[in-house]
Amino acid sequence: MSQGVGNGVSGVGARNVGQRRDGEGARGAEVGTAEALTARRRARPRSPLSHPLARPLIFAVCLIPFALLAWNAYHDNLGANPIEALEIHTGVWTLRFLVITLSITPARKLLGWNGLARYRRMLGLFTFFYACVHLSMYIGVDMFFNVHDILHDIVKHPYITVGMASFLMLLPLAVTSTAGWVKRLGGRRWVALHRLIYLIAVGGTLHYMWAVKKDIRDPLIYASIFAALLGYRLWITSGRTVRATIGMFAERASPPRTSHAPPP
Repeated sequence: MSQGVGNGVSGVGARNVGQRRDGEGARGAEVGTAEALTARRRARPRSPLSHPLARPLIFAVCLIPFALLAWNAYHDNLGANPIEALEIHTGVWTLRFLVITLSITPARKLLGWNGLARYRRMLGLFTFFYACVHLSMYIGVDMFFNVHDILHDIVKHPYITVGMASFLMLLPLAVTSTAGWVKRLGGRRWVALHRLIYLIAVGGTLHYMWAVKKDIRDPLIYASIFAALLGYRLWITSGRTVRATIGMFAERASPPRTSHAPPP
């Protein structure tokens, strides 16, 4: 009787020792894996985009178009109609920065330039900055803050209507671009709100196309670029939806798992 109890106790002790050894082995494997990943990351060549000077350099480059416009305006080098030139150039640079901002995700996915992700917010805010300069040229320089004439233009001219609507849609995107707003809105609602950027791209292109009226070659180029970017986004989204649907049906079609209790 006592011998059987002793054998049982020793068997339990052996199992406990084996479990501790298995746990220690698993923890050791996890530590080894983490160290291997760390060493692999350190071995990778450092991207120039991660350099401490990259952000201020990119910030300064984004200000170059504004500085050139200010320089040309000061030296009266904007042609016979400087106000129209300022409105056109600031509007075009708004579209250019919008193209750059929307191109970050395809560049990351297709080219592996993951370092661009840290500059998405800054480039998006520069889109808003040039849109604000564009709007201020129209309201302050062209219309001299005449509210009656501005409202009349909005009602009478469709390109002004679409341009104002696009700016009003861009405004909440700029306000909610911080991490704090992501937490306040929640990830899904924040993403749904910022999908307005594609509608803004359509509105901005129409605004440009209707404003120039005759020579629409440049607006058509921007329309083609935005169509390609939107098509890529739809392709990625539809691919995720298809994979999720297939996974859901596969999970439902698989036979239920039965658990077998270990013998006593």
